[in-house]
Formats: sequence, C-alpha cells, structure tokens
Amino acid sequence: MFFQKRSRTLTAGVAAAAALALTLSACGGDSGGGGGDAGGDTITIGTKFDQPGLGLKNPDGSMSGFDVDVATFVAGELGYTPEQIEWVEAPSAQRENLIENGQVRFIAATYSITDARKEKVDFAGPYLVTGQSLLVRSDNTDITGAASLENNKRLCSVSGSTPAQKIKDEYPGVQLQQYDTYSACIEALRNNAIDAVTTDETILAGYAAQSPGDFKIVGEQFSEENYGIGLKKGDTELRNQINDAIEKMETDGAWKEAFDKNLGPAGIEAPQPPAIDRY
Repeated sequence: MFFQKRSRTLTAGVAAAAALALTLSACGGDSGGGGGDAGGDTITIGTKFDQPGLGLKNPDGSMSGFDVDVATFVAGELGYTPEQIEWVEAPSAQRENLIENGQVRFIAATYSITDARKEKVDFAGPYLVTGQSLLVRSDNTDITGAASLENNKRLCSVSGSTPAQKIKDEYPGVQLQQYDTYSACIEALRNNAIDAVTTDETILAGYAAQSPGDFKIVGEQFSEENYGIGLKKGDTELRNQINDAIEKMETDGAWKEAFDKNLGPAGIEAPQPPAIDRY
C-alpha cells in the first residue's frame, strides 16, 4: 500500500514542523499503566530529533511530528501524560542498542520492520506504510528515478537504515555515502557535495517542505517500508498494549488527524492505516 500520487511541487511557505503533540486524554502515570516503567513517574521513548513532519526537536525544546504524536498517544494509553514523557534521540544505527540496553521503553522513529531487526527486538504495528524515494536539487534534470543513479551518481543515506542497505544490495553502481543523520545528507545535497538523498518518501517530503523551492522528489517509490514501534524482545504484554493503542488511534480518528497535521502540508494524502500484525 503506497500513498496516493501528488504534485512533486511542494507549496512554498509550508512549515514542515508541526505544532505540539495531539491533546490526549490520559490517566496519571503513577500506576505505570501496565506497560510503563514499573510504576515510575515517567516513560522514556526514542524518536528522531531531526526529521520534520515525523520526529523533530524544535528550537524551544518541544517535540513534533507524526511519529511523536503516535508515541504520545500510545504513552497516554499506557497511563502517561505528555508531560511524563522523556524523549531520547534514536539515530537509525543505534535503535536496537537503545532497546536492548533498556535505555528506552519503546521507539517510534521511522523504524521499518524487517526480519533481521526482529531477531533483536520486537515490533508493534505497523502504524504507517511508505516507500523509498529520491530527493534532488530543484534544478536537477538527469536523476529521474532509481535506475538513473547507476551512472556513478553520489547518493546519500543514513548508516544502519534499510534504504542504505537496499542501495548496497541492488544498485552497486552508485557511489553511496552514509552519514549519521538525514539532516547531514540534506546539507550535503544543498552544498553540491552529493547528487541525491534516498530514504522513505515521507521523510524526504518533510525536508523538501522545510526548504520550499530548494529540492524536489523524483521518480516512483521503489520499496515498501512498514513503520513499527520497536520494543524489547519477548515483551508480549507491552507489544499487545501498544497494538491496542495503535488500533484505537486509527479507529477514533486521531491517526488521520495526526497524519494530516504533520504530513499533509508536504503534499501527501493520508492513506488507509495498515492492518496490525499480531505475530
């Protein structure tokens, strides 16, 4: 399932970073909500800090984005108010370690569900389906899709990400450069140090909307990515609770509201929410 097609020209002046997280009706956190931190007063959640529209730490210290809103809703269902959430930055290459070491209770950070990752952590969801695409400078005319990368184009993605692995596996003729964050890739693209950035289209759309007129998305999506919430392997109780929370968010309209608020300004229409995989 992919997003409906839309104009590749993103409206100027669109603010990529959404406002504060959804207003939630959540009970107090002292009980721990069954899936919280064993009766603690806070819950620690991992997300991205540099992805507009998905997971972004704003200059005033607040968090915004679709992943942030999903995680905040889930935390509310577990018994925590937004004020009781402690946000931890979760770079792609560090997500499994953060979970395995107990540094976070769960992670919502454009975290694609893969068989390899499921050997180390468990996933609730998926809560979003997207696909890999390409971002180039607005004046670029020779990159039109994945096939056009093979002519020694300089492509940037993030270490430890599924998009980077797909390029290595399927497009050996590309000069792949891997950075720690997508924001670093965007700056390299802006400065002509690379020719294109690849990751999921939702992520690219957020960056394009953040700099109207500078970048454009080209070509068709060439993968399917199922975003899940990562948690400690074997914690079936918590996984079931998170799945219940995601389903509630989808059915009561909060999921679409969060999508439209955070990703709608980038020109993406909300799809049907994916079915939960209760493996």
